[in-house]
Amino acid sequence: MPGSRPRSALGVVRARRVLGVFRLLVAALEVTALVGNFEYVLGFRFFATTNFFSYFTVQSAFLAVITLTLAGIYALAAPRDPAWLGIVRTMVTVYVLVSGIVFGVIVAQASTRDYRVDVPWSDTLLHFVVPALAVVAWTTDSIIAVNPKVPWSTVGWVLVYPTVWLAYTLARGADVGWYPYFFLDEAQVGSVLGVAFYCALVLVIFVTLTAGLVALNRWLWRRARTARDRPAPPPRTQDRQAPRVAEPASRR
Repeated sequence: MPGSRPRSALGVVRARRVLGVFRLLVAALEVTALVGNFEYVLGFRFFATTNFFSYFTVQSAFLAVITLTLAGIYALAAPRDPAWLGIVRTMVTVYVLVSGIVFGVIVAQASTRDYRVDVPWSDTLLHFVVPALAVVAWTTDSIIAVNPKVPWSTVGWVLVYPTVWLAYTLARGADVGWYPYFFLDEAQVGSVLGVAFYCALVLVIFVTLTAGLVALNRWLWRRARTARDRPAPPPRTQDRQAPRVAEPASRR
């Protein structure tokens, strides 16, 4: 039909719209988790607002809200996301994943040392539910494959923000005597080398996760594009045999 879009193009548009709504819902859930977590820590005797906003988890959650909101708007209003947004989405996805991994390790370590770490519903959302949903949104986008492939340079860019955050946290910790995570405190890990070891380990996790996501994105992108560009098979025509003409009676 003249002027109509191909069926595959219409499917991509619908998928983008569903993805846009999903991104906005995840952003709203992240806001709910942040508000709930802030109200939870208000009950602590030694609560300090600056400390709360110094956690990597909290900062990466704010980044996730901003990024998911922008990505949701683009998915609803534009045929594709800009290339820079794919890079930022990948990095933020890694940030919330690492936050969940580190929190899980801290809870597991505390339980082995008979030290109780409460995990309220807000922490469950922040560290486990939202990261899982962010991965779903990120993977779905890779499967749709209308955006540019995520470049390998993302593996280097992902370290910029954590490095700046680490420098700020160590400098502030030395000044006020408070660290958001135990492995940044020399008194808890035994030495400066212990802090350096844990920091290097976390940075390796950042690089490994980012490289894995970039590789997955490029693989899914190639598969989707190959399937989409494959020419459709020609319509099957039913074989019709010519009607048999009865032989004259003289030839029977």
